[in-house]
Amino acid sequence: MKAFLFDLNGTMIHDMDYHTDAWHHIFNHELGGHFTREEVKPQMYGKNQEVLVRVFGPDRFTTAEMDELALRKEQRYQQEFRPHLALLPGLAEFLERAHQRGIHMAIGSAAIPFNIDFVLDTLGIRRYFQAIVSADDVTSSKPHPETFLKAAGQLGVKPVDCLVFEDVPKGAEAALNAGMKAVILTTTHEQHEFAHLPNILHFAADFTDTAVKSLI
Repeated sequence: MKAFLFDLNGTMIHDMDYHTDAWHHIFNHELGGHFTREEVKPQMYGKNQEVLVRVFGPDRFTTAEMDELALRKEQRYQQEFRPHLALLPGLAEFLERAHQRGIHMAIGSAAIPFNIDFVLDTLGIRRYFQAIVSADDVTSSKPHPETFLKAAGQLGVKPVDCLVFEDVPKGAEAALNAGMKAVILTTTHEQHEFAHLPNILHFAADFTDTAVKSLI
């Protein structure tokens, strides 16, 4: 492969529980909901505004209100997760080896730049990525292929020469729709949840996995 495309949350860092907790708090304590954590967790994909529409319907909030709620959610998430912020095991070494081998790398995430910057700059890994595609850069969220196709285009690499690292079925489906193979980090979903997707090369708990390390 000539390029590696990385989702961020749940793929590079193990933080999805903190996103769920932040939304759970806002849904129930600020918006008057009565949701269990188990009801919130399946909604953790796509843009923040899309999450709000899925949960509360299209007519509850104005665009400005959704933008404000999305920012408050991310501020709460960052405050709670910051003491635990770390790359998945083996990823720091994986990024350095890929960089040394001249493999192009990009981030293709539904996160907003505020969160992507939080991770890249706090951990000092921005230098590894030649392209970053965030929620603000696309019209259609995963499983639409726009995120990964735009990342490949910015790298100047054909989709067939890209390998996607993901953790959720919708992300792996986006890779399939983009004509790309995928490696799944099993931080948030189990292997059987991807059974309908023919583009999965491997499942791994983290980047210390022997098969993942052999990709470089």
